[in-house]
Amino acid sequence: MQTHPQVRADRVATVSVAGVLTAAMGFSMLQLFLVGALGPRIVPDLGLSAAMLGFTTTVGFGTAALLSPMAGRAVDALGPRRCLVALLGLVALALGLIAAAPGYAVLLVAVGLGGLPQALANPATNKAILAVVPAAQRAGVTGTKQSGVQLGAIAAGLPLTALAAVAGWRVSVLVAAGSAVLVTLWVWWTLPTDPPPTKPEIGSAAMGSTSVASTGASVVRWLAVYSLFLGAGMASINTYLALFGERRLGLSAATAGTLVAVLGVAGIAGRIGWARVASRPGMAVVLPAGLAVGSAGAAGLMAAAPLVSGLVWVAVVAVGIFGMAGNAVSMVLVIQRAAPGRAGRDSALVSAGFFAGFAVGPPLFGAVVPSIGYSSSWLLVAAEFVTAAGVAVVWALRDRA
Repeated sequence: MQTHPQVRADRVATVSVAGVLTAAMGFSMLQLFLVGALGPRIVPDLGLSAAMLGFTTTVGFGTAALLSPMAGRAVDALGPRRCLVALLGLVALALGLIAAAPGYAVLLVAVGLGGLPQALANPATNKAILAVVPAAQRAGVTGTKQSGVQLGAIAAGLPLTALAAVAGWRVSVLVAAGSAVLVTLWVWWTLPTDPPPTKPEIGSAAMGSTSVASTGASVVRWLAVYSLFLGAGMASINTYLALFGERRLGLSAATAGTLVAVLGVAGIAGRIGWARVASRPGMAVVLPAGLAVGSAGAAGLMAAAPLVSGLVWVAVVAVGIFGMAGNAVSMVLVIQRAAPGRAGRDSALVSAGFFAGFAVGPPLFGAVVPSIGYSSSWLLVAAEFVTAAGVAVVWALRDRA
């Protein structure tokens, strides 16, 4: 049976939109991934300590959390195409500043500037999905574009790090900045023209209460709290996984780095797969709790990894499949529940919770590791995931009442 030409054209358009949104998500956090991946070269060149480098993550995610409500209102007022162009332009500027940074102060300014693209990413891409993707395909496109974050991490850890070994870390960052400019043109070419800008709402209602009411049963408020605990646990694993593998499990630096790559690949599969499951009637409501429980179990396996050879690989795959999918399913829920004109604000408020978790999770983990050890610290991460599951269960029960 031949497919109708219009159906084929719609599918091609959807694939193109999914590709450009995936690229935008990947670039939205690329500056943080690059600073981490190129840290061994940046630290001696700029005369930094390991703690100073680690603080850049807190600055980046903290800025994103603070700016998210404003970014959401901007997306609703200006439209996704304009905001995605601005996002990528800011990424290029932030990467350019990193490449030219003479010292720590400019590096922090650049990472702080990169917090705004992070804040814009989910609101703008979700708004674009609502605007141009057919309803039946939205969950799948959402999972695909959320996997862009992991693709950005892989790009930073493999080709851009390899380029830095040959040409220097500054050249590698400049190449990333130039790539962001090219993706800006791709966005401009692919997405439809936005309607004329509207006047953004201001005041407390615009920042939270009306957005919460728009999605029914306070889904935005519950998802923000859920994302706070989920993000705290995931950020701790992202930050300390390689160090745990090297210092506690006795893995080589290369093998410990492979753990991070496996986490990223599993995360891509988890985000795409569970987002598609979330498109089934009623599944998006129950999945957040289940994914958080699975994440808690994975953190428990991390705690037991020193006792069982090879268990860490199972734990890492489980973290990727369950933990990394939680944010993708949250975005599917927001898209399903968002009222017309409020998808940007709703997405931004949920993202703010996630970014806040990323800002506070690693410092907390790092503070307790010296006194209680890695295994007990992974149990703290498991408790964060269990708390997220409890929040999701309470909301799901109220939503169905």
